Amino acid sequence: MRRCILALGLILAAALSAGQVRDHVDPSMVIRAPGSGSDSEAGIGALMPWADKLWAVGYVAHIRGSGLGLYEVNSKMEWTKRPESVTGTYANRYIHWKSKQAFIGPYAIRDTGEVRTIKPLVGHRLTATAAHLTDPGKVYFLSMEGLFFETDVETLETKQLYDLTKELDWTKGAYLHFKGMHTAQGRVVVANNTFEEPDYIDKRGGGRLAEWDGKGKWTILERTAFIEVSGNQRSAANDYYGSPMYAVGWDRSSVILRVLYKQKWHRYRLPFGSQSWNHTWNTEWMRIRFAQTERHLMDAFGLFYDLPNLFYGDQFFGVMPISRHLRVTPDFTHYNGYFVMASDQTDHTVGQPQSGLWWGSIDELWSFGKPQGWGAVWKHDTVAAGTVSDAYLMTGFDKKSVTLLCGKGEKGAVDIEVDVLGNGDFRRLTTLRAGKDGMANYSFPDGFSAHWVRAKSLSSSKSLTVSFAYL
Repeated sequence: MRRCILALGLILAAALSAGQVRDHVDPSMVIRAPGSGSDSEAGIGALMPWADKLWAVGYVAHIRGSGLGLYEVNSKMEWTKRPESVTGTYANRYIHWKSKQAFIGPYAIRDTGEVRTIKPLVGHRLTATAAHLTDPGKVYFLSMEGLFFETDVETLETKQLYDLTKELDWTKGAYLHFKGMHTAQGRVVVANNTFEEPDYIDKRGGGRLAEWDGKGKWTILERTAFIEVSGNQRSAANDYYGSPMYAVGWDRSSVILRVLYKQKWHRYRLPFGSQSWNHTWNTEWMRIRFAQTERHLMDAFGLFYDLPNLFYGDQFFGVMPISRHLRVTPDFTHYNGYFVMASDQTDHTVGQPQSGLWWGSIDELWSFGKPQGWGAVWKHDTVAAGTVSDAYLMTGFDKKSVTLLCGKGEKGAVDIEVDVLGNGDFRRLTTLRAGKDGMANYSFPDGFSAHWVRAKSLSSSKSLTVSFAYL
Protein backbone atom coordinates (compact mmCIF):
# COMPACT_ATOMS: atom_id res chain seq x y z
CA MET A 1 0.00 0.00 0.00
CA ARG A 2 2.80 2.37 0.98
CA ARG A 3 4.56 1.70 -2.33
CA CYS A 4 1.35 2.41 -4.24
CA ILE A 5 0.90 5.74 -2.45
CA LEU A 6 4.56 6.64 -3.08
CA ALA A 7 4.26 5.73 -6.77
CA LEU A 8 1.06 7.76 -7.12
CA GLY A 9 2.75 10.72 -5.48
CA LEU A 10 5.69 10.54 -7.88
CA ILE A 11 3.32 10.39 -10.85
CA LEU A 12 1.38 13.44 -9.64
CA ALA A 13 4.57 15.35 -8.95
CA ALA A 14 5.83 14.64 -12.45
CA ALA A 15 2.49 15.65 -13.97
CA LEU A 16 2.52 18.99 -12.15
CA SER A 17 6.15 19.79 -12.86
CA ALA A 18 5.56 21.04 -16.41
CA GLY A 19 2.71 21.68 -18.83
CA GLN A 20 0.17 22.11 -16.03
CA VAL A 21 -1.70 25.38 -15.59
CA ARG A 22 -2.74 26.17 -12.02
CA ASP A 23 -4.37 29.48 -11.06
CA HIS A 24 -3.70 30.78 -14.60
CA VAL A 25 0.04 30.12 -14.43
CA ASP A 26 2.47 27.37 -15.42
CA PRO A 27 5.79 28.23 -13.67
CA SER A 28 7.71 26.29 -16.31
CA MET A 29 6.62 28.80 -18.96
CA VAL A 30 8.77 31.79 -18.10
CA ILE A 31 11.54 33.79 -19.73
CA ARG A 32 14.45 35.08 -17.65
CA ALA A 33 17.43 37.29 -18.26
CA PRO A 34 20.62 36.43 -16.35
CA GLY A 35 20.25 37.38 -12.71
CA SER A 36 23.69 38.92 -12.31
CA GLY A 37 24.55 41.97 -14.36
CA SER A 38 21.16 42.34 -16.09
CA ASP A 39 20.48 45.98 -16.92
CA SER A 40 17.24 45.52 -18.79
CA GLU A 41 13.82 43.91 -18.77
CA ALA A 42 12.57 40.54 -19.97
CA GLY A 43 9.18 40.80 -21.61
CA ILE A 44 7.18 38.59 -23.94
CA GLY A 45 6.57 40.87 -26.91
CA ALA A 46 4.32 38.81 -29.18
CA LEU A 47 2.33 35.56 -29.30
CA MET A 48 1.24 33.65 -32.41
CA PRO A 49 -0.55 30.29 -32.77
CA TRP A 50 0.96 28.64 -35.85
CA ALA A 51 2.08 25.24 -37.16
CA ASP A 52 0.33 23.40 -34.28
CA LYS A 53 2.24 25.42 -31.68
CA LEU A 54 2.07 28.67 -29.78
CA TRP A 55 5.08 30.87 -30.55
CA ALA A 56 6.39 33.56 -28.20
CA VAL A 57 9.21 36.04 -28.69
CA GLY A 58 11.06 37.74 -25.85
CA TYR A 59 12.43 41.26 -25.67
CA VAL A 60 14.95 43.21 -23.66
CA ALA A 61 15.28 46.99 -23.63
CA HIS A 62 17.53 48.62 -26.24
CA ILE A 63 18.86 45.18 -27.29
CA ARG A 64 20.73 45.09 -23.97
CA GLY A 65 20.91 41.77 -22.20
CA SER A 66 21.02 38.11 -23.08
CA GLY A 67 19.30 34.79 -22.55
CA LEU A 68 16.03 35.43 -24.40
CA GLY A 69 14.81 34.40 -27.85
CA LEU A 70 12.07 32.46 -29.62
CA TYR A 71 9.92 29.99 -27.67
CA GLU A 72 7.27 27.42 -28.54
CA VAL A 73 4.49 25.66 -26.64
CA ASN A 74 3.36 22.38 -28.22
CA SER A 75 -0.01 20.65 -28.00
CA LYS A 76 1.14 18.86 -24.82
CA MET A 77 1.76 22.27 -23.21
CA GLU A 78 5.53 21.78 -23.19
CA TRP A 79 7.63 24.98 -23.25
CA THR A 80 10.83 25.00 -25.34
CA LYS A 81 13.34 27.64 -26.31
CA ARG A 82 14.22 27.35 -29.98
CA PRO A 83 17.86 26.84 -31.10
CA GLU A 84 17.49 29.71 -33.60
CA SER A 85 17.01 32.14 -30.70
CA VAL A 86 18.71 35.53 -30.62
CA THR A 87 18.26 38.12 -27.90
CA GLY A 88 16.74 41.37 -29.07
CA THR A 89 13.91 43.85 -28.73
CA TYR A 90 11.01 42.33 -30.67
CA ALA A 91 7.24 42.75 -30.41
CA ASN A 92 5.95 42.22 -33.97
CA ARG A 93 3.80 39.48 -35.45
CA TYR A 94 2.04 38.92 -38.76
CA ILE A 95 0.64 36.01 -40.79
CA HIS A 96 1.50 36.06 -44.51
CA TRP A 97 -1.12 33.68 -45.87
CA LYS A 98 0.09 33.65 -49.48
CA SER A 99 3.43 32.10 -48.49
CA LYS A 100 1.97 30.26 -45.48
CA GLN A 101 4.43 31.86 -43.07
CA ALA A 102 4.23 33.54 -39.69
CA PHE A 103 6.54 36.46 -39.01
CA ILE A 104 7.35 37.06 -35.36
CA GLY A 105 10.40 39.02 -34.26
CA PRO A 106 13.15 38.50 -36.90
CA TYR A 107 11.89 34.98 -37.64
CA ALA A 108 9.94 33.55 -40.58
CA ILE A 109 8.12 30.34 -39.62
CA ARG A 110 6.66 28.07 -42.28
CA ASP A 111 3.46 26.10 -41.69
CA THR A 112 5.66 23.01 -41.28
CA GLY A 113 7.33 24.60 -38.25
CA GLU A 114 10.62 25.37 -40.04
CA VAL A 115 12.18 28.54 -38.59
CA ARG A 116 14.32 30.90 -40.66
CA THR A 117 16.04 34.00 -39.28
CA ILE A 118 15.95 37.30 -41.18
CA LYS A 119 19.55 38.22 -40.45
CA PRO A 120 19.45 41.86 -41.67
CA LEU A 121 16.72 42.56 -39.06
CA VAL A 122 18.26 40.87 -36.03
CA GLY A 123 19.95 44.04 -34.77
CA HIS A 124 16.84 46.22 -35.02
CA ARG A 125 14.15 46.80 -32.40
CA LEU A 126 11.22 45.41 -34.40
CA THR A 127 7.81 46.71 -33.40
CA ALA A 128 5.45 45.80 -36.25
CA THR A 129 5.06 43.84 -39.49
CA ALA A 130 2.39 44.60 -42.11
CA ALA A 131 1.19 43.73 -45.61
CA HIS A 132 2.98 45.30 -48.56
CA LEU A 133 0.98 47.83 -50.57
CA THR A 134 1.94 46.64 -54.05
CA ASP A 135 3.94 43.39 -53.88
CA PRO A 136 2.18 40.38 -52.29
CA GLY A 137 5.56 38.64 -52.09
CA LYS A 138 6.89 41.18 -49.60
CA VAL A 139 6.05 42.57 -46.16
CA TYR A 140 6.94 45.74 -44.27
CA PHE A 141 8.86 45.89 -41.00
CA LEU A 142 9.02 48.90 -38.66
CA SER A 143 11.73 49.49 -36.08
CA MET A 144 11.45 51.51 -32.91
CA GLU A 145 13.96 53.97 -34.37
CA GLY A 146 11.62 54.69 -37.28
CA LEU A 147 13.41 52.60 -39.90
CA PHE A 148 10.95 51.25 -42.46
CA PHE A 149 11.94 48.06 -44.32
CA GLU A 150 10.52 45.75 -46.96
CA THR A 151 11.42 42.04 -46.93
CA ASP A 152 10.95 39.38 -49.59
CA VAL A 153 9.02 36.58 -47.87
CA GLU A 154 10.90 33.80 -49.72
CA THR A 155 14.48 35.02 -50.09
CA LEU A 156 14.29 37.16 -46.89
CA GLU A 157 16.22 39.85 -48.77
CA THR A 158 15.62 43.08 -46.87
CA LYS A 159 15.82 46.68 -48.02
CA GLN A 160 15.44 49.87 -45.99
CA LEU A 161 12.94 52.16 -47.68
CA TYR A 162 12.75 55.07 -45.24
CA ASP A 163 14.13 56.63 -42.12
CA LEU A 164 10.82 58.06 -40.91
CA THR A 165 12.47 60.67 -38.74
CA LYS A 166 13.48 62.34 -42.01
CA GLU A 167 9.97 62.05 -43.47
CA LEU A 168 7.76 63.11 -40.58
CA ASP A 169 9.09 66.54 -39.59
CA TRP A 170 10.81 65.05 -36.58
CA THR A 171 10.92 67.18 -33.43
CA LYS A 172 14.47 67.76 -32.27
CA GLY A 173 15.09 66.31 -28.82
CA ALA A 174 12.08 63.98 -28.92
CA TYR A 175 12.78 60.39 -27.88
CA LEU A 176 12.32 57.88 -30.73
CA HIS A 177 9.72 55.21 -29.99
CA PHE A 178 7.84 53.97 -33.06
CA LYS A 179 5.34 51.23 -32.25
CA GLY A 180 2.34 50.10 -34.33
CA MET A 181 1.77 49.68 -38.07
CA HIS A 182 -1.02 48.35 -40.29
CA THR A 183 -1.97 48.25 -43.97
CA ALA A 184 -5.53 48.76 -45.24
CA GLN A 185 -7.50 50.86 -47.72
CA GLY A 186 -4.49 51.42 -49.93
CA ARG A 187 -2.24 52.91 -47.25
CA VAL A 188 0.16 51.87 -44.56
CA VAL A 189 -0.15 53.70 -41.24
CA VAL A 190 2.56 53.98 -38.57
CA ALA A 191 2.52 55.18 -34.97
CA ASN A 192 5.18 56.81 -32.78
CA ASN A 193 4.38 57.21 -29.08
CA THR A 194 6.77 59.95 -27.99
CA PHE A 195 5.22 61.62 -24.95
CA GLU A 196 7.22 63.32 -22.21
CA GLU A 197 6.82 66.39 -20.01
CA PRO A 198 7.22 68.89 -22.90
CA ASP A 199 4.31 67.17 -24.64
CA TYR A 200 2.16 67.23 -21.51
CA ILE A 201 2.67 70.93 -20.89
CA ASP A 202 1.93 71.62 -24.57
CA LYS A 203 5.42 72.82 -25.47
CA ARG A 204 6.04 70.08 -28.04
CA GLY A 205 4.23 67.53 -30.18
CA GLY A 206 6.71 64.68 -30.49
CA GLY A 207 4.32 61.82 -31.25
CA ARG A 208 3.12 60.92 -34.72
CA LEU A 209 0.40 59.08 -36.57
CA ALA A 210 1.26 59.03 -40.28
CA GLU A 211 0.26 57.32 -43.52
CA TRP A 212 1.79 56.51 -46.91
CA ASP A 213 0.12 55.33 -50.13
CA GLY A 214 3.27 53.73 -51.56
CA LYS A 215 3.75 56.46 -54.13
CA GLY A 216 4.03 59.97 -52.79
CA LYS A 217 5.22 61.55 -49.57
CA TRP A 218 4.25 60.52 -46.06
CA THR A 219 1.30 62.41 -44.55
CA ILE A 220 1.21 63.35 -40.86
CA LEU A 221 -2.24 62.72 -39.35
CA GLU A 222 -1.52 63.53 -35.69
CA ARG A 223 1.31 65.24 -33.83
CA THR A 224 0.73 63.51 -30.54
CA ALA A 225 1.57 60.06 -29.19
CA PHE A 226 0.07 56.95 -30.82
CA ILE A 227 0.83 53.43 -29.64
CA GLU A 228 -1.09 50.97 -31.83
CA VAL A 229 -2.51 50.63 -35.36
CA SER A 230 -4.54 47.54 -36.21
CA GLY A 231 -7.37 45.95 -38.18
CA ASN A 232 -8.28 42.80 -40.10
CA GLN A 233 -5.41 41.03 -41.85
CA ARG A 234 -7.33 38.69 -44.17
CA SER A 235 -8.35 40.45 -47.41
CA ALA A 236 -11.75 38.76 -47.65
CA ALA A 237 -12.70 39.93 -44.18
CA ASN A 238 -11.33 43.38 -44.96
CA ASP A 239 -13.54 43.67 -48.04
CA TYR A 240 -16.66 42.49 -46.24
CA TYR A 241 -16.28 44.78 -43.24
CA GLY A 242 -15.03 47.77 -45.23
CA SER A 243 -11.37 47.40 -44.20
CA PRO A 244 -11.70 49.44 -40.99
CA MET A 245 -8.43 50.48 -39.38
CA TYR A 246 -7.97 51.56 -35.76
CA ALA A 247 -5.27 53.67 -34.13
CA VAL A 248 -5.09 54.42 -30.41
CA GLY A 249 -3.02 57.18 -28.84
CA TRP A 250 -3.31 60.04 -26.38
CA ASP A 251 -2.58 63.64 -25.50
CA ARG A 252 -2.67 65.48 -22.19
CA SER A 253 -6.49 65.49 -22.24
CA SER A 254 -7.49 61.87 -22.81
CA VAL A 255 -7.11 58.75 -24.95
CA ILE A 256 -7.62 59.25 -28.70
CA LEU A 257 -9.17 56.59 -30.94
CA ARG A 258 -8.85 57.18 -34.69
CA VAL A 259 -10.91 55.00 -37.05
CA LEU A 260 -10.44 54.80 -40.82
CA TYR A 261 -13.53 53.73 -42.73
CA LYS A 262 -14.31 54.15 -46.44
CA GLN A 263 -11.15 56.23 -46.87
CA LYS A 264 -12.25 58.71 -44.17
CA TRP A 265 -10.69 59.17 -40.75
CA HIS A 266 -12.93 59.60 -37.70
CA ARG A 267 -11.78 60.78 -34.25
CA TYR A 268 -13.09 59.81 -30.81
CA ARG A 269 -11.93 60.12 -27.20
CA LEU A 270 -11.85 57.60 -24.36
CA PRO A 271 -11.03 57.91 -20.64
CA PHE A 272 -7.74 57.09 -18.97
CA GLY A 273 -8.10 54.03 -16.74
CA SER A 274 -4.65 54.76 -15.33
CA GLN A 275 -1.99 57.35 -16.04
CA SER A 276 0.84 54.93 -15.35
CA TRP A 277 1.02 54.51 -19.14
CA ASN A 278 1.33 58.23 -19.96
CA HIS A 279 4.98 58.30 -20.95
CA THR A 280 6.94 57.14 -23.99
CA TRP A 281 8.61 54.30 -22.08
CA ASN A 282 5.66 53.17 -20.00
CA THR A 283 3.41 51.93 -22.79
CA GLU A 284 4.73 48.34 -23.14
CA TRP A 285 2.49 47.48 -25.04
CA MET A 286 -1.15 48.37 -25.66
CA ARG A 287 -2.82 46.31 -28.34
CA ILE A 288 -5.83 45.98 -30.62
CA ARG A 289 -6.13 42.32 -31.66
CA PHE A 290 -8.68 39.76 -32.68
CA ALA A 291 -9.64 38.24 -29.32
CA GLN A 292 -11.80 35.59 -30.95
CA THR A 293 -13.27 35.16 -34.41
CA GLU A 294 -14.59 38.50 -35.69
CA ARG A 295 -14.17 40.18 -32.29
CA HIS A 296 -11.57 42.76 -31.46
CA LEU A 297 -10.21 43.32 -27.97
CA MET A 298 -8.50 46.62 -27.22
CA ASP A 299 -6.19 47.28 -24.28
CA ALA A 300 -5.76 51.01 -23.74
CA PHE A 301 -4.45 52.85 -20.67
CA GLY A 302 -5.55 50.36 -18.04
CA LEU A 303 -8.87 49.40 -19.63
CA PHE A 304 -9.86 46.41 -21.74
CA TYR A 305 -12.52 47.13 -24.38
CA ASP A 306 -14.78 45.13 -26.64
CA LEU A 307 -14.11 46.86 -29.98
CA PRO A 308 -16.57 45.95 -32.74
CA ASN A 309 -15.28 46.21 -36.30
CA LEU A 310 -18.67 47.03 -37.79
CA PHE A 311 -20.00 50.25 -39.29
CA TYR A 312 -23.75 50.43 -39.82
CA GLY A 313 -25.06 53.54 -41.53
CA ASP A 314 -21.45 54.75 -41.68
CA GLN A 315 -21.46 55.11 -37.90
CA PHE A 316 -18.97 53.54 -35.49
CA PHE A 317 -20.50 52.58 -32.17
CA GLY A 318 -20.67 49.80 -29.63
CA VAL A 319 -17.18 50.07 -28.14
CA MET A 320 -17.63 48.86 -24.56
CA PRO A 321 -15.29 48.87 -21.53
CA ILE A 322 -14.77 45.41 -20.03
CA SER A 323 -12.52 45.95 -17.02
CA ARG A 324 -9.86 48.10 -15.43
CA HIS A 325 -6.43 46.61 -14.72
CA LEU A 326 -2.75 47.26 -13.95
CA ARG A 327 -1.34 44.49 -16.11
CA VAL A 328 1.27 45.18 -18.80
CA THR A 329 -0.01 43.04 -21.67
CA PRO A 330 2.23 43.10 -24.75
CA ASP A 331 0.03 40.60 -26.61
CA PHE A 332 -2.87 38.15 -26.28
CA THR A 333 -4.29 35.28 -28.32
CA HIS A 334 -5.98 31.87 -28.02
CA TYR A 335 -4.24 28.49 -27.90
CA ASN A 336 -5.33 25.01 -26.80
CA GLY A 337 -8.67 26.38 -25.61
CA TYR A 338 -7.04 29.02 -23.41
CA PHE A 339 -7.06 32.79 -23.71
CA VAL A 340 -3.34 33.57 -23.29
CA MET A 341 -1.82 36.91 -22.28
CA ALA A 342 1.86 37.82 -22.53
CA SER A 343 3.47 40.08 -19.95
CA ASP A 344 6.36 42.29 -18.89
CA GLN A 345 6.44 41.70 -15.16
CA THR A 346 9.81 42.20 -13.48
CA ASP A 347 12.80 44.23 -14.69
CA HIS A 348 16.27 44.84 -13.27
CA THR A 349 15.10 47.59 -10.89
CA VAL A 350 13.60 45.03 -8.50
CA GLY A 351 15.58 41.87 -9.26
CA GLN A 352 16.15 39.32 -11.96
CA PRO A 353 14.18 40.28 -15.10
CA GLN A 354 11.48 37.73 -15.95
CA SER A 355 7.98 37.33 -17.31
CA GLY A 356 5.45 34.56 -17.85
CA LEU A 357 2.10 33.81 -19.47
CA TRP A 358 -1.47 34.08 -18.14
CA TRP A 359 -3.75 31.19 -19.15
CA GLY A 360 -7.49 31.48 -18.68
CA SER A 361 -10.86 32.28 -20.26
CA ILE A 362 -11.54 35.50 -22.10
CA ASP A 363 -14.70 36.08 -20.06
CA GLU A 364 -12.59 36.23 -16.91
CA LEU A 365 -11.48 39.68 -18.04
CA TRP A 366 -14.83 40.97 -16.76
CA SER A 367 -13.76 40.12 -13.21
CA PHE A 368 -10.49 42.06 -13.31
CA GLY A 369 -11.84 45.39 -12.07
CA LYS A 370 -14.82 47.70 -12.44
CA PRO A 371 -14.48 50.02 -15.47
CA GLN A 372 -13.52 53.45 -14.19
CA GLY A 373 -11.73 56.38 -15.78
CA TRP A 374 -11.33 60.08 -16.34
CA GLY A 375 -10.29 62.45 -19.08
CA ALA A 376 -11.11 65.68 -20.86
CA VAL A 377 -12.23 66.78 -24.31
CA TRP A 378 -10.50 70.14 -23.74
CA LYS A 379 -7.79 70.82 -21.16
CA HIS A 380 -6.67 74.46 -20.71
CA ASP A 381 -7.33 74.94 -24.43
CA THR A 382 -8.13 78.06 -26.41
CA VAL A 383 -11.62 77.44 -27.77
CA ALA A 384 -13.76 79.67 -29.99
CA ALA A 385 -17.50 80.07 -29.53
CA GLY A 386 -19.48 77.42 -31.41
CA THR A 387 -16.65 74.85 -31.34
CA VAL A 388 -17.77 71.23 -30.92
CA SER A 389 -15.46 68.75 -29.18
CA ASP A 390 -14.62 65.20 -30.19
CA ALA A 391 -17.15 62.58 -29.12
CA TYR A 392 -16.16 61.04 -25.77
CA LEU A 393 -17.13 57.49 -24.75
CA MET A 394 -19.88 57.25 -22.16
CA THR A 395 -21.44 53.79 -22.40
CA GLY A 396 -20.45 51.00 -20.00
CA PHE A 397 -19.41 53.20 -17.07
CA ASP A 398 -21.22 53.76 -13.78
CA LYS A 399 -21.26 57.03 -11.80
CA LYS A 400 -20.58 59.86 -14.26
CA SER A 401 -19.96 63.58 -13.90
CA VAL A 402 -18.60 66.47 -15.95
CA THR A 403 -16.77 69.58 -14.77
CA LEU A 404 -16.26 72.90 -16.55
CA LEU A 405 -13.21 75.04 -15.67
CA CYS A 406 -12.42 78.45 -17.12
CA GLY A 407 -9.46 80.77 -17.02
CA LYS A 408 -9.24 83.64 -14.57
CA GLY A 409 -11.92 86.25 -15.23
CA GLU A 410 -13.70 84.15 -17.86
CA LYS A 411 -17.34 83.15 -17.71
CA GLY A 412 -17.39 80.16 -20.01
CA ALA A 413 -20.46 78.16 -20.93
CA VAL A 414 -20.89 74.85 -22.77
CA ASP A 415 -23.74 72.66 -23.86
CA ILE A 416 -23.34 68.99 -22.94
CA GLU A 417 -24.71 66.91 -25.79
CA VAL A 418 -25.28 63.14 -25.90
CA ASP A 419 -25.65 60.59 -28.69
CA VAL A 420 -27.90 57.95 -27.15
CA LEU A 421 -28.16 55.57 -30.12
CA GLY A 422 -24.62 55.87 -31.45
CA ASN A 423 -25.87 57.14 -34.81
CA GLY A 424 -24.41 60.64 -34.70
CA ASP A 425 -27.64 62.26 -33.47
CA PHE A 426 -26.43 64.46 -30.60
CA ARG A 427 -29.01 66.16 -28.35
CA ARG A 428 -28.43 68.81 -25.70
CA LEU A 429 -28.76 67.33 -22.23
CA THR A 430 -27.74 70.28 -20.07
CA THR A 431 -25.80 73.55 -20.11
CA LEU A 432 -22.88 74.36 -17.81
CA ARG A 433 -22.16 78.00 -16.99
CA ALA A 434 -19.11 78.92 -14.95
CA GLY A 435 -19.79 80.78 -11.71
CA LYS A 436 -17.64 83.39 -10.04
CA ASP A 437 -15.10 80.70 -9.22
CA GLY A 438 -14.79 79.83 -12.93
CA MET A 439 -16.26 76.38 -12.41
CA ALA A 440 -19.45 74.37 -12.93
CA ASN A 441 -20.26 70.70 -12.40
CA TYR A 442 -23.00 68.30 -13.42
CA SER A 443 -23.63 64.75 -12.20
CA PHE A 444 -25.45 62.55 -14.65
CA PRO A 445 -28.50 60.78 -13.15
CA ASP A 446 -28.02 57.24 -11.87
CA GLY A 447 -28.64 54.78 -14.67
CA PHE A 448 -28.26 57.36 -17.42
CA SER A 449 -25.97 56.48 -20.31
CA ALA A 450 -25.40 57.13 -24.00
CA HIS A 451 -22.84 55.89 -26.50
CA TRP A 452 -21.11 59.24 -26.77
CA VAL A 453 -21.04 62.61 -25.06
CA ARG A 454 -19.48 65.88 -26.25
CA ALA A 455 -19.26 69.58 -25.42
CA LYS A 456 -20.21 72.61 -27.50
CA SER A 457 -18.69 75.91 -26.45
CA LEU A 458 -21.16 78.78 -26.18
CA SER A 459 -18.46 81.42 -25.62
CA SER A 460 -14.83 81.97 -26.50
CA SER A 461 -12.21 81.07 -23.92
CA LYS A 462 -8.43 81.24 -23.68
CA SER A 463 -8.29 78.42 -21.14
CA LEU A 464 -11.22 76.03 -21.24
CA THR A 465 -11.41 72.59 -19.62
CA VAL A 466 -14.30 70.13 -19.90
CA SER A 467 -13.41 67.01 -17.92
CA PHE A 468 -15.35 63.78 -17.31
CA ALA A 469 -15.02 61.40 -14.37
CA TYR A 470 -16.49 57.87 -14.33
CA LEU A 471 -16.41 56.10 -10.96
